[in-house]
Amino acid sequence: MTQAPGTPSPVTRDVLMTLDEARGRLLARLDGLSDAEYLWQPVPDCLTVRPSGDDGRFRADPRPGRDVSPAPFSTVAWRIWHIGADCLRGYDRFFEGGVVDSAVDDSRWDWPGTAAEGVALMTEDWARFRARVAAVGDARLVEPIGPIAGPYGTESYLALALHALDEVAHHGAEVAVLRDLYLHGMR
Repeated sequence: MTQAPGTPSPVTRDVLMTLDEARGRLLARLDGLSDAEYLWQPVPDCLTVRPSGDDGRFRADPRPGRDVSPAPFSTVAWRIWHIGADCLRGYDRFFEGGVVDSAVDDSRWDWPGTAAEGVALMTEDWARFRARVAAVGDARLVEPIGPIAGPYGTESYLALALHALDEVAHHGAEVAVLRDLYLHGMR
């Protein structure tokens, strides 16, 4: 049986469908997010998105080293930044023509200071990552990424897509709990 032109092959189709389901759940939980919720710090010294000066720009706080325990708590804004810019946009470096090294791309720390703009930018990052995965196709999806991925070169695009799914599900659930706490008066 041949596929209709433009129809993803089975593995790609299923990966995209699962990514879309996770995206849909997250965006449904973000519906109606206020700026106050977006920046709410339920404990002191949260990682968040802060004004970076007098120019009206905001930046995400840098992550501490992995050996910091316990890891600092983070706001909804920071978690949305992490999903969008740090993960989905950051993974662009693993695709042909992507940003070579987002770790040194200082602009990835820039992030909107409002809920609507933050959700919109994360949604753009999501669409870009999804399009990259869709363009790879089944055969390439299961092969090693190769030298473009540096130390992750032996990993497959499927593993990358599944890692992105894990990040979205994990941090999306944290966002949902933070919203529940805020909406139920824990502020």
